[in-house]
Order: sequence, then C-alpha cells, then structure tokens
Amino acid sequence: MKSIDSDTQQRLGLNQLSGLQAGHLLPGLLLTGAIAAMAFGLRGLTGITVLSPLILSIVIGMLIRNIASVPATFEPGVEFSVKRLLRFGIVLLGLQVTVAQLLTLGGAGILMVALTLASTFIAIRLMGRVLGIDRALTDLIAAGTSVCGASAVIAANTVVRGKQEHVAYAIACVTLFGTLSMLAYPLLAAPLSLDPRAYGLWTGATIHEVGQVVAAAFQGGDLAGQFGTISKLARVVMLAPLIMILAVSLRSGADTAGGKRLSAPMPWFVIAFVAMMLVNSAVTIPAGISHGLANVTNFLLSMALAAMGLRTDIGKLKAEGWRPLALGAFGWLFIAIFGFTMLRLFGF
Repeated sequence: MKSIDSDTQQRLGLNQLSGLQAGHLLPGLLLTGAIAAMAFGLRGLTGITVLSPLILSIVIGMLIRNIASVPATFEPGVEFSVKRLLRFGIVLLGLQVTVAQLLTLGGAGILMVALTLASTFIAIRLMGRVLGIDRALTDLIAAGTSVCGASAVIAANTVVRGKQEHVAYAIACVTLFGTLSMLAYPLLAAPLSLDPRAYGLWTGATIHEVGQVVAAAFQGGDLAGQFGTISKLARVVMLAPLIMILAVSLRSGADTAGGKRLSAPMPWFVIAFVAMMLVNSAVTIPAGISHGLANVTNFLLSMALAAMGLRTDIGKLKAEGWRPLALGAFGWLFIAIFGFTMLRLFGF
C-alpha cells in the first residue's frame, strides 16, 4: 500500500510539473498567437490577398521587439513557437499538394522546375562566397529564392541555424524581390511571346512566394494560373530533399573558422512532410477540411515567424549591410533569366 501511495505521489508530481511547464508556455503562445491573428486580420481588412500573414507576422513581431521590451515571462512560449510549432506547420504543408497535381506538369515541366531550383540555389551559394556573406545567411537567401519564400527560409533555418536577424533579412529579400516579380511578370508576358501555359510555368518556377505566384499567374488567365500554382507546388515539394541535402552537407562539412565539424540536426519533420503529401494523394480530403487545414498551417507558421520577429534586433539587421541585399537581387535576376532560358530549351 505504501508503494502505491508513493507511485501516486510521483504521478501527481509529474502532472504538476507538466502543468507548470504548460503555464510557462502560455504567455508566449498567447502573444505569438495574437500577432498571427492580427496579421490575418490585417489581410482581411485590406482585402489584399497577396499580403502574406507570414510576412506581416514577422514585421509586427519585429516592431514589438524594437519599440517595447518583451518580458522574460514570454520567452518559453516564444521558444516553443519558433521550434515546435514551426516544424508542425511544415509537416502540414504536405497536405496542400498531391502526386497527381505534380504529374500534370509532365516530365519536362517537372525537370525544368527542378533544374531552375537547383541551379539558382547553387548560384546564390557561390555568389555569397564571392561577396563574403555569412554562410547561414547565404543559405537562407538561397532557399527562399529558389524554393518557396518565407516558408523555405524558416524550414532551412532548422538545419543551417542562422541568427534571427539572418532569418529576417532573408525574408525581407524574398518579399521585396518576389513582389517586384509579381508586378513585372504580367507586363513581360506579351513582349516575351509567352502563351498561357509557358507564362504559368515561368511564374511558378521563378517567383518567390506562393501568394505572389498566384497573383501574377492568374493575370495571364485561368490556364496560366493553374500551371503557375501547380509548378509552384512542385517547388514546395522539392523543399523536402533540399533540406535533407543541406543537413547532410552540413554534417559532413568542416567549419573553416574553427576547424571543427559542423553538426546539423537531421530534419525528420521533412520526412513527415512527404508522408503527409502521400496521405493527401491516397485519401480524398473534403474541400472544407482541406481549406481549414491550410488555414491552420498558415496560422502555425505565422506564429513561428511572429516569434522570430520578437527575437530580431533591427540594429543587428542593419549591421548586415548592403551585400546580402545585393545577393538577393542577384538571385532574383538569376532565377528569372535561367527559368526563362529553361522554358525555351524545353520547348514551352
């Protein structure tokens, strides 16, 4: 009987500890959740659908961090948002695409997207070395430009482990140059003699954010919008192998500054992302549920970016200088020109 009482006390102690930990997380989670809700609300009020809640969340978080001090009470929940919720959100991204959607691009379309993505990532990495930019910041700009904007930046940071200022700078780059593409591409379709299918593929394969792709592609008509969206989703799926390759390369690489081996965590959440895509391909999820899951995914990622904003010092962001911005501009021009060249080589 005595041992039973002891076990009961131990379980009660664990329950109290669990409750205490949850209590520590609550203030920070409420703060990041409130910022994400504000971002969604701003988009709804303005009616500007391309205004990404992810980007708004990090901007609001940065404003709070740099205008008013954030009490230490919020830190556990902010930490939880930037790590746990981020990974869960990325896993849920897999439910937004199916294998059947990718196959509608055809072999040539998928190959074109893959070559454009890989070449852009490598080119930005090489240029980053030439410009002498921090490796982590270079990788984040490369991921955001070549794959899928802010989502790729925060996913890549789980393995490259850059500073919060690096994340903010990379997101600023993909936001700026992606917006320029969104405005410029519709004006270039006619001069470049692009039919709706080719124009859609070009937008999906080269513009940074999903929202920016949709806004630009559908200006070429429904067919262009469909091909733009699907080719963009193909890039989102390619985020999984890119993160795995980054993790492996960092594990096998050497830190030239200290002569030590770099240790990058193996991103198992990426495997879960692929698993979710396969589930979505095998099971028909009702449209209403699918839409709800997409909103939950965006909200979780917005909370993660709000947390990053709450940790970002604008003074340190300015200290990075002009070179990362030049790298972002280089990547923007490279992916647009290379993608268009691939488009012509593949006969689109």
